[in-house]
Amino acid sequence: MTTLLRSIVLVFLLIYSGTTFAQTVYAGETTVDKATIAGLYLTLQGDGKQIEKDWETELQKYGRLSSSRGTYRVPNASISAISSEPINLISTVKSSRTSATIFAAFDRGNGNFVKAGDSGYSAAESLLKSFADNSLYGQEVRTAEGSFDEAQKNHQRMVRKGEQLQRSIEQNGKEKERLQKRLEENAKELEQLQKDIETNKVDQQTALTELENRKKNVEAVKAKKSN
Repeated sequence: MTTLLRSIVLVFLLIYSGTTFAQTVYAGETTVDKATIAGLYLTLQGDGKQIEKDWETELQKYGRLSSSRGTYRVPNASISAISSEPINLISTVKSSRTSATIFAAFDRGNGNFVKAGDSGYSAAESLLKSFADNSLYGQEVRTAEGSFDEAQKNHQRMVRKGEQLQRSIEQNGKEKERLQKRLEENAKELEQLQKDIETNKVDQQTALTELENRKKNVEAVKAKKSN
């Protein structure tokens, strides 16, 4: 199928799913390296491992990313909507098969973390909500594409089966022609055998007559000696 058809199918699948992407982001705290830090939480339903990968990709947009035991850091993150100065971005992710919980802390320097009510909080909240929308949309697309690919594979299997059936029909037709030809040859062979049988009957009678004549000749020769 063409790329255009794939796109149309994906659009219909996404519309049909009726998924809304609005997600709740809330302020909270967590402990990283034995220190309590303030930040924002976001929990998303879906493939947790994939959401975590999406979040890693998101973090890489803001600077050099490093990670260790589920903690991600961008030491000099550039996020102008939150701060004109570099930000020490710290994040943790807890993921499962069905969800992922993201914690993100934005340190504007010297432990001055963005908190609810601070300038920049709204921008941080928007950053997480935007990520949530994009991540969930990506999940919907992947799910739709998976369904499309499965349907396409099934269609291809049906096409191959149809081609196989068509070849079988062609082979059957050729076999029928061979059998019909063989039947015609068999009929001609039978006809010839029947003719040969009639000829053989005549030949048998001729040979019997010849046998009787030779027998009489033998008897005649023997009779001469007796005389």
